[in-house]
Amino acid sequence: MRAMKRIALTLLLACCAASAATKRPNILFILTDDQSPFDFKFHNLQSTLESPNIDRLAAQGMIFDAAHHMGSFSGAVCTPSRHMIMSGRTVWHLPVGPGAKDCPPGLEKNTIGAVFNRAGYATMRTCKQGNSYPAANQQFSVVHDKTMRGGTPETGSAWHADRVLDYLGQRKEKKDARPFFIHFGLSHPHDVRDGTPELLAKYGATNHRDRSALPAAHPKQPPLPPNWLPAHPFDNSHRNVRDEVSVSGVWDRRDERTIRNELGREYACAENIDIQVGRVLARLKEMGELDNTYIFYTADHGIAIGRHGLQGKQNLYEHTWRVPMIVAGPGIKPGSRAPGNIYLGDLLATFCDLTGVPVPETNEGTSFKPVLFGQKTVIRDTLYGVYNGGDQPGMRAVKHGDWKLIEYESRKSGVRETQLFHLKENPHELLAEHRDPAVAGLTGTKPSEAQVNLAKDPAHAAKLSKMRALLLANMRHHGDPWRFSGQPGDNLPAPEPARRGKKARR
Repeated sequence: MRAMKRIALTLLLACCAASAATKRPNILFILTDDQSPFDFKFHNLQSTLESPNIDRLAAQGMIFDAAHHMGSFSGAVCTPSRHMIMSGRTVWHLPVGPGAKDCPPGLEKNTIGAVFNRAGYATMRTCKQGNSYPAANQQFSVVHDKTMRGGTPETGSAWHADRVLDYLGQRKEKKDARPFFIHFGLSHPHDVRDGTPELLAKYGATNHRDRSALPAAHPKQPPLPPNWLPAHPFDNSHRNVRDEVSVSGVWDRRDERTIRNELGREYACAENIDIQVGRVLARLKEMGELDNTYIFYTADHGIAIGRHGLQGKQNLYEHTWRVPMIVAGPGIKPGSRAPGNIYLGDLLATFCDLTGVPVPETNEGTSFKPVLFGQKTVIRDTLYGVYNGGDQPGMRAVKHGDWKLIEYESRKSGVRETQLFHLKENPHELLAEHRDPAVAGLTGTKPSEAQVNLAKDPAHAAKLSKMRALLLANMRHHGDPWRFSGQPGDNLPAPEPARRGKKARR
């Protein structure tokens, strides 16, 4: 009898162990609004932002040094970006914009919330409202969307964290054993960057409101970035978009005091996000859920805030085209880094791959799970980017290895510019204007040593030609409905205008 009991107990323990080993992992997806990767020390050693919880998360997982969004056909860059995140589709194949008529009907049933609901996950979402994908957002079982950009716990980032904490508390009370997918979105650090009084003081910043005067200078304010300019050197095809001329506290100014104050406001909002992320991670640890949870931290796109004389997100420089990206969780080597190249549109495929959930047929992204587990270093060698929310065809970028090309054209203004950067030698994409002693004196750049745009350098003519050919190939591959002067027309029909939706301010 005792032998039989021992056998039964052994079988029971084996079953329990097998059950624990096959328990499906949770996903915590943290998404911020308008955040440059260069806010963080793990992407920029010169940053003065203090973000201990996110830094710790980076040390526990993998940092991606070439995560990008694919681009936008609208000044509200977050609109196509968030559609791509939710659906896994590429920029010209979305239910908004010039490709809307060719998008599969009922796509929202193949977006994150719906996909994970069908797989038996408990799904919850909190995020900002506006410039998003409402039909997809509503697929989550629990939704608390509200734009909260104030400087108090009731009106700022703490509100979103409280919704997640409330949900986790209810899950515990109900003894809900289902794996979860939590979309933890925040409304900051998007402008208006009203930080809490304590954090504003920490970074020497004020919520400046007086357009007739400059904000106060303060030694605690973050330094000017190395690629700051007092103005962008040419019309980039959308110089008068709201972000460039109407952001409260900045408007059309790019002077040192204005930009350093605005960076201080950005950092105050970013550190508050860090505090809220810490609260949620601590609760997951208390509940015993943390060890079985994959955590993703990223943003819908970057932001300029004075870099290259720009303020907004309507450009394809690395401070704006790139996004911060951390992934931590079971099987991911702590302190690891991936050189690239991934799109935000790869997230849905990766979420599915990590959890064993079937990938919807409408998905066009590529899972980067093999990179997370050290089986590959990259999943693609080339990145394509677009911005044409202003004049057409606008801006296009292609990045391959250490080389990057940006083309600009406005058929209304006649602007036609080309930039070729070797990012290993010129990571800040410095221009000839950065060699101006007045600029270099404020940013600490050494003018004589700074490599700049190589597009007009005869020594790099062959490289320029190759990059232009690569750009055209990617425009064709992704169904880009526009062409630049000098490119083959490809008999493209006139593209339909983008559906603008709500104002870019959101």
